[in-house]
Amino acid sequence: MANKRPKGISVYLIMLASLMLIAMFMFSMNNSSVSIQYPQVLRLFDEHRVSRYSLDFTNGEMELAVKIKPSEMQSMLGQNAAGLTVGNSNEQALAGGLFGMFGSGGTNNPQRPGGSAPDAEQEMTLSYRLPSITLFLEHVDPVQYEKEYNELNPDNPLVWNWTPPKGESLFTLLLPTLLIIGVMMVFYWLMMRQAGGGGKMMSFSKAKVKSPDDSRKVTFDDVAGADEEKAELVEIVEFLKNPSKFNMLGARIPKGVLLMGPPGTGKTLLARAVAGEAGVPFFSISGSDFVEMFVGVGASRVRDLFDNAKKNAPSIVFIDEIDAVGRHRGAGLGGGHDEREQTLNQLLVEMDGFGANSGVIIIAATNRRDILDPALLRPGRFDRQIVVGYPDVKGREEILRVHTRGKPIGPDVDLRTIAKTTVGFTGADLENLVNEAALMAARSSRKAITMEDIEMATIKVVAGPEKRSHVVSEKDKRLTAFHEAGHAVTTYYCETQKKVHEVSIIPRGMAGGYTMSLPEEDTSYNTKHEMEEEIVTLLAGRMAEKLVLDDISTGASNDIERATKIARAMVTRYGFSERLGPIVYGQDEEEVFLGMDINHTRNYSETVAAEIDEEIRAIIDTAYDKAEEILTEHRDQLDRVANFLFEYEKVDAEGFEKLMKGDESVYGEYEQKLKEREEQERRRKKEQEEQARQREQRRREEEELRRQRESMNGAPGNAYVEYPPKPEPPRDPKSPPPADEMYPPVRKEMPKENPSQDESVKPEPPVDEKRDDGTDNK
Repeated sequence: MANKRPKGISVYLIMLASLMLIAMFMFSMNNSSVSIQYPQVLRLFDEHRVSRYSLDFTNGEMELAVKIKPSEMQSMLGQNAAGLTVGNSNEQALAGGLFGMFGSGGTNNPQRPGGSAPDAEQEMTLSYRLPSITLFLEHVDPVQYEKEYNELNPDNPLVWNWTPPKGESLFTLLLPTLLIIGVMMVFYWLMMRQAGGGGKMMSFSKAKVKSPDDSRKVTFDDVAGADEEKAELVEIVEFLKNPSKFNMLGARIPKGVLLMGPPGTGKTLLARAVAGEAGVPFFSISGSDFVEMFVGVGASRVRDLFDNAKKNAPSIVFIDEIDAVGRHRGAGLGGGHDEREQTLNQLLVEMDGFGANSGVIIIAATNRRDILDPALLRPGRFDRQIVVGYPDVKGREEILRVHTRGKPIGPDVDLRTIAKTTVGFTGADLENLVNEAALMAARSSRKAITMEDIEMATIKVVAGPEKRSHVVSEKDKRLTAFHEAGHAVTTYYCETQKKVHEVSIIPRGMAGGYTMSLPEEDTSYNTKHEMEEEIVTLLAGRMAEKLVLDDISTGASNDIERATKIARAMVTRYGFSERLGPIVYGQDEEEVFLGMDINHTRNYSETVAAEIDEEIRAIIDTAYDKAEEILTEHRDQLDRVANFLFEYEKVDAEGFEKLMKGDESVYGEYEQKLKEREEQERRRKKEQEEQARQREQRRREEEELRRQRESMNGAPGNAYVEYPPKPEPPRDPKSPPPADEMYPPVRKEMPKENPSQDESVKPEPPVDEKRDDGTDNK
């Protein structure tokens, strides 16, 4: 069950709300509504206008009863009088809200004795919080003020009240601190909650183990084309299920299995099959999951992974792409700490170190065995090293049967033929091939996959999709036609080369055209003669341009690059040069691994380098002359193939054979194919137009219904809106008519209430009778 993680934004929302609460609390402690300032309070006392006041020594709150005329409010209170009104205390209220210079205050209960003149002195009650009680007592002497006020107002003596100070509660003093501590604890709890699962914010030391998906369970029946490799893993699964069979002979279970081979050959699929068949806990992790931004995390994750595996022993640990963490130590440049080396050291110790590690089997996969550390490959860590290579023709046929399982296949599809023409395809390539064929069949509205779909998908996978919409000039089209014809004609006359499968001048991928040759059988080695003739076919395109057009172009750049690479390998790697002998010169031309090959230099002198260049040039010149000889001798066939390509753009293997033999029937066949293709293109465009018309019609109907609904919603009462009838789709004239037209409905008569009564005799209406009391009796 997936772990539910809290949204990251919730943390910030909680923090923001807490800060707002703290700010509101602090503001409420230091602020209240303000309308007068401290100098105005002193002025009221100096002019003896305060007739009653109370002072709370706890918080400095003061309530004043002052006598003031409405005309004097502006001069006495200044700007704060703008929000004050004088009237009945039960009807009026004082408004305002200004910060004071020394504190804050407010107004409350303005009073005006009933019947007084509008400008007569009226009593007003004000509230004010003193910033400092000591400062106030220095400015105003309460005893002196009382004496002076009573002398001026003998009939209305001063009334005052002082409230002694009260000690503040401990809770009130500690509340802000408690709020801050609470916010910090909530934030810490959320962080720890997020750190509770693997792959979350702070779970760096936890291994990111992936459990196999039960809904996509893979078994050994789903693995084809790798019988020997599968047998090695089946033995391990059998050991886990029935260990007594092996223990009685003293055999021990292999500690590790390394699956190595080119990409797409099925290494991960074999591991998934082991997970589906083993019946024991299966821990899957990628090599890159051990690499993290913090030092020591990789080693910690290795320990966590093996701790979990040991707790659930017997178990299987699968490390995909182990080269990300198991590469050769000491390969890094610079003096910094290499985190990968520390992770690899921990992995070596866990696999076969001083501690016990019984019951845990390690399965790893990589396509770069050459860069793995030797200590990782020794027996005791990886006891078995299984090479998962390219499938042979039998394996490709089995793989095709697995991937076509559950798909509708046409009767013309021959999987054996497809397996023969897909030499060098991996399992992943074949899966992609079948999927592309299914997509093409669906695009053509077919109910099953045909052989034509598979052949088109094969070419698409190898060369890329066609670019028929690409505009090609007549000059480029003619040049490409002779270029590809040169490749095809020389391939036809070179005995060691594969048969031509298709020639096209339609752009595909990065190429303006292609000549595809598919092998008929699997080969493990290449001879010197085969490689020389391959160079001939590569250079024939440039030679055809030179012979026919008396000019050359940049279209042969890739051919020249491939030919030069083959010639250099013949001289420096395979020892095909009589002059230099069977010696390997220079380092391997494969991908350079940082730190292992970067400081190595060539292991031959300048004189030998010059001889190597001379030998390469001699091979290239010989092949170039051979291509010129073939094309000059068979110039008529070259022109025939090129002109056919210029007109029809493509020719298959059968048509190419007829062209080389001078059979003119190929033109009629391709005319028919061209007409069929144009007809299919017209039908396809017609279907697209019809689909577009139907979409537009549906859109208009929906728009009309929407307008009618809007008008109905605005109509008075229960307005009835009649929707237009939906048009019936056109009926195929070959299809049988509907049942209601073939068999019209029989009209049924309603049963009569009185069958004996004749319908022609109508009952007379009842006669109104007069009752004796004069009323009608109906």
